[in-house]
Amino acid sequence: MSVNDVTPQEISPRDLRRTVAASVVGTIAEYYDFFIYGTASALVFGKIFFPEVDPVVGTLAAFSTYAVGFFARPLGGLVWGHVGDKLGRKRALVFTLLLTGLGTFAVGLMPTYDQIGIWAAVLLVAVRLVQGFGVGGEQGGAVLLTAEAAPQRRRGFYASLVQLGSPAAYLVPTVLFATLEGALSEDQFLSWGWRVPFLLSALVVVIGLWIRSQIDESATFKAARARRSESGSPLTHLLRTQRRVLVGGFFAKFVEAAVFPFYTAFLVAYATFNDVDDQVILKAVIVGIVAELIMLPLWGRLTDTVGRRPVMLALAILNFLLVIPGFLAVQTENFWVMAAFLTAGLAFGHAGTYAPQASYFPELFDSTSRYSGVSVVWQFGAMVASGPFTVVGTALLVVSDGGFGWVAAYAMALIACSIVALVLLPETAPGRRGGVEFADWPEQEEHPAAQARATTAARA
Repeated sequence: MSVNDVTPQEISPRDLRRTVAASVVGTIAEYYDFFIYGTASALVFGKIFFPEVDPVVGTLAAFSTYAVGFFARPLGGLVWGHVGDKLGRKRALVFTLLLTGLGTFAVGLMPTYDQIGIWAAVLLVAVRLVQGFGVGGEQGGAVLLTAEAAPQRRRGFYASLVQLGSPAAYLVPTVLFATLEGALSEDQFLSWGWRVPFLLSALVVVIGLWIRSQIDESATFKAARARRSESGSPLTHLLRTQRRVLVGGFFAKFVEAAVFPFYTAFLVAYATFNDVDDQVILKAVIVGIVAELIMLPLWGRLTDTVGRRPVMLALAILNFLLVIPGFLAVQTENFWVMAAFLTAGLAFGHAGTYAPQASYFPELFDSTSRYSGVSVVWQFGAMVASGPFTVVGTALLVVSDGGFGWVAAYAMALIACSIVALVLLPETAPGRRGGVEFADWPEQEEHPAAQARATTAARA
């Protein structure tokens, strides 16, 4: 048996499938709640919550309330990361799902500007803060549930399946909005049609909670909890011993965090700014998202053989090269051109940097502070690169009178940060390290034969 065939945690295939399903469905529920807001911001919120201002300024204001959620995510990452490291991944994920889902349902019941004036926008911001706080602990815990349960030799593949939740969650509200906007008159859509996707979130949350209730904690967490001092702080350990990978991971997150809103939200707003039919760009986005769902597990599997870092680095460079063509594709107003571009951008550019994160970020950190490490990297990186992207991009469009040069420079600068970080960060895939983990993965200590084989392979 080769070292890469060793699976120290040895959970049954049935339990592994259940864990993957719980992570994917729960992530769909969380990100359905989050992305539905971004789509609504681009299409409708400027009109119903900020009707007294210029339409472009109204869209900018709506995107600002969207960005608020990203600034609450790091706090959620710190809190839920601590809970997940001390009390368990599963317990933290149940609470985050409830917080985000209830916030989204509340948006569907919210009064508009015509009913209560500026207080409608105030309530919108408050709900957004609750959503962001909940989502801040979601992705770190979801990827850990699967990464820590997966066979070592196929960790990249299984962990990448969790990433299906995000584009799937984006696809559902995008299809709903496109269908409702096409089937209803503008008055009907602005009056009640936009509320339907928000109210349906209750069903998504119930399904997610039921599935997550069926799983157990990972063997990795149980082993780490058994040997950790109860008084120790995961965050303190993280800052004291793992600062280099923490900073590197933070910058490595930028590329994926920036390009997803660029491809799926900002280009929709740019199309509207240039009087391109909403339906054309939304349908093109749907094509790209479907292609991404197909490619995500393929990129994850590739990282098990060639490594996490080479895949992320190559696709980060591709994203850098695709920024300007994105604006040119929208300017053609041609569905097929936009669909081809968004397929390249989402299925290759975004998926190729998103899939590896689910295994790469967990592998960077020790088990006793892994939830905190992944959450800090994920949420602080998203706060800087993703949260303000649509706001800054739209503002740059306004001051440039529709020109895309400054927006392109802004996006490319964020991507360049990730390229530099990835050059400096280590490789973590056990398949590229002779079966030896980069960071502490304690359940291996309970299998000395497996560890001995890994050590021998590494020295050879």
